[in-house]
Amino acid sequence: MALVAARSKSVIFVKRDLLRYLRKTFPRFLANGKEKKPPSWTDDVSWEERLADVVTPLWRLSYDKQLELKLQNQEKILSQLSGHLSGDSPVRDKLSFPVLPVLPSPVRDGYRNKSTFSVNRGVDGNPKTVGFYVGTGRKGNIVCVSGDHLLNMPQKHKLVARCYQDFIRLSSLEPCLLFHTGGHWREITVRTNKEGCTMAIVYFHPQSLTPAEVAVHKAELVDYFTQGPGSVCQLDSLYFQESSMTRCTHEQSPYQLLYGQPHIYEEILGFKFRISADAFFQVNQAAAEVLYATVRDLCVPNTEEDGGQTKAGGTLLDVCCGTGAMGITISPRVDKIIGIELTEQAVEDAKHNAALNNVLNCEFISGKAEAVLPGLISQLSFAGRGLTVVVNPARAGLHHRVVRALRNQPAIRRLVYVSCKPDGEAMRNFKELCCDPNSQKKLTGEAFSPTLAVPVDMFPHTPHCEVVILFER
Repeated sequence: MALVAARSKSVIFVKRDLLRYLRKTFPRFLANGKEKKPPSWTDDVSWEERLADVVTPLWRLSYDKQLELKLQNQEKILSQLSGHLSGDSPVRDKLSFPVLPVLPSPVRDGYRNKSTFSVNRGVDGNPKTVGFYVGTGRKGNIVCVSGDHLLNMPQKHKLVARCYQDFIRLSSLEPCLLFHTGGHWREITVRTNKEGCTMAIVYFHPQSLTPAEVAVHKAELVDYFTQGPGSVCQLDSLYFQESSMTRCTHEQSPYQLLYGQPHIYEEILGFKFRISADAFFQVNQAAAEVLYATVRDLCVPNTEEDGGQTKAGGTLLDVCCGTGAMGITISPRVDKIIGIELTEQAVEDAKHNAALNNVLNCEFISGKAEAVLPGLISQLSFAGRGLTVVVNPARAGLHHRVVRALRNQPAIRRLVYVSCKPDGEAMRNFKELCCDPNSQKKLTGEAFSPTLAVPVDMFPHTPHCEVVILFER
């Protein structure tokens, strides 16, 4: 994919009446990069439609119109960066670098490989209802609605959720709706791969139960999904996590394997990856291949000599590397990959994935990027071969110390930033990478410039997409 050569292509500017249509049809949809208030429905709108409007706001639109809308949103957001660099206020459709048309997802329906279903009161008042929330806790009007009709959920996830609902309704224990009011059964996460292997993770609040009492209910859960009605799900893995917190890591409260295999595996661009219970993995496998191929071509443009591919060489620094998928898929084109990741389990998965694929030029380091990166960059020797960086942070963006370390390293000539929310904290990162040197912020290195943005649709039927931005200097 000759993405760099495509910079000269004209940017598509979409019809203005599309956004007007969406604002009228979907009160929740985005306006100028910010989300409007949650929708208020009339009584004739079904609960299923209300949930679809919350989870998949674009479900009524054709896919082509969804892509047009996403492109328009990305152009608006990135025009803020252009305006900042020029010193002017952002002007609608005024971009100083090309934004390519959104790369579509090869799979549009049932694409999610991970879904988390909540437990709460349903439309009929039953507190043991498994689904997704309509309403807010602040207003006290939460209703849990089945997700059976949602376009982005695969049938296997819906089946596991229905079976889990049947199980907890048979259980003598109450659901845990609010931690301080008691109850035990909480949400369930379902993970699948493209081969159909299925992992389920049940979250449970022990309250005052003894370990022996909890063991009884774990045995009932296993029996239901292996010998009882839940066996129709054909689970490959069943995990259980006891926790008195909303979210906790494996280190804080271990995931207990009650049945089956400890991992499932997925393939991306010919590489195989191990997925643990809490490991991050892109939720749309088919679109992840498009995303990773895009990142690979921007990080290390493919070169050919005499009809054959040649290795570009150099070192790739993969910041917030997760389970190593992005770096491993790029590894054939460079001399060395160094990945940094906060989650210890993800680093273990990354090391395993490198060994699984016989990739020998990858090293993965566990720790906070802001703590590891400054010292690491100062120690690396690039021997004139160049250093390229790819960053794929969470929505909170990169810590300012990470941005400072990247900005102040002159060996970095190319930086690829992958963001699922470029209008959030990532925009602060973009501006600090590209601003004039600022001694007060300790940003003394040569500024980067954005040269190309490529949106990739990872989330059909929603307003969200990933954007890959190439910064060069």
